[in-house]
Amino acid sequence: MQAERAAQRLDDVRAGVVGVRRDVARDRVRMGRAEAARAAGVVDELREHLRRDFFAFYASYDPLFDWWATEPWKAADEALGELALAIRAKLVGGNGGVVVGGEPIGREALLVELEAELVAYSPEELVEIANDQYRWSERQMREASRAMGFGDDWRQALERIKAQSEPPGRQPELVVGLAREAADFVRRHDLVTVPRLAEETYRVTMMSAEQQRLAPFFLGGPSIQVAYPTADMAQPLKRMVMRGNNRHLARATALHELIPGHRLQLFAMERRAAHRRGLATPFFVEGWATYWEMALWRRGDFFDSPEGRVGTLFWRMHRCARLVLSLRFHTGQLTAPECVDLLVRWVGHERATAEAEVRRWFDADYPPLYQAAYLVGALQLLELRRELVDAGRLTEKQFHDRLLTLGAVPVELARALLLDTELDSDYKARWRWYKLRT
Repeated sequence: MQAERAAQRLDDVRAGVVGVRRDVARDRVRMGRAEAARAAGVVDELREHLRRDFFAFYASYDPLFDWWATEPWKAADEALGELALAIRAKLVGGNGGVVVGGEPIGREALLVELEAELVAYSPEELVEIANDQYRWSERQMREASRAMGFGDDWRQALERIKAQSEPPGRQPELVVGLAREAADFVRRHDLVTVPRLAEETYRVTMMSAEQQRLAPFFLGGPSIQVAYPTADMAQPLKRMVMRGNNRHLARATALHELIPGHRLQLFAMERRAAHRRGLATPFFVEGWATYWEMALWRRGDFFDSPEGRVGTLFWRMHRCARLVLSLRFHTGQLTAPECVDLLVRWVGHERATAEAEVRRWFDADYPPLYQAAYLVGALQLLELRRELVDAGRLTEKQFHDRLLTLGAVPVELARALLLDTELDSDYKARWRWYKLRT
């Protein structure tokens, strides 16, 4: 290591960054908000690489490096941090520096993505499927609303369940209780194998206010991350977060995130089919968890109260909306603020949770089809279930256990594996797995 030369290069970096920050402050830099958000993220990455991959590699191991480079590195690191802040404050702006945006990739790029995911449908066909599912869900919502005494005004029924939230400090207890209820249910009805280790070793953590700006509902997998108001949230935001995480919405979320959803799935994936991990797709990962919401709905004995049905139908409508809105965003038909407005109107979201959802869709480095994967993957698995379970070729438990051995491959490949279908090397998606209800 040429320590003196490294110190000079670090000082050159500092000087260059200071110059760019000056240009940003003087309005000499022009770019869109989405571009600016990405630029700030790149600066953050460069800062981290400089710290971790350069400075931390040599510091304390090379005395000359310490003598020459420590102060220049500190100055360069500080300058990069100030540049990222300046970009967010001056060019991104609003929402605490978190842009609600992202950039559409266009229809042709969506077709390429769909081909790679082995989905034999166009964006327009998927939107039609989601709208069909939404209409069905709305009919079921009206039926549940009537059972609650609100006639066909399902939004009033939704308002009623939103008021049934836990008091501060009690949400973790509720979530753990709901998770145990779902695990006990699938075990009692022999629907899938639940290893004790999978059920006993996940952790519960609380999400910070900043995390909830991108994830307004709790998340799961190796652990369950609980979303609920923090003491430093403004009063209106506290109320919206409490309403959005009420006990009836949380019931479907708990089984989605833990058992039989993501926790069970990831537990199995860590132990089986390691050679297929490179094929992992959200259409299987998110499809599996969403499938369980639908499968337990079909039974009729899990979501057995009108309030419970309203809670899970909210999520079904949400999956429909996120497919429609995300694909229309990427084809240039909707802007991000319009997506927020439509989530509030179509699904009944609190505005704060709708804004956080859209931030997550387009700002959190998700692939462009990720939001469509929940509904599409679940419907694919339901059709595969019809072909194998309803036809008497496998029991429910055999079907679910077999799926967990395959890895998170595209569902059409999972179908080929379960049906023992031979595929050629240039195989393309051809499975038509949905018939419109209306």
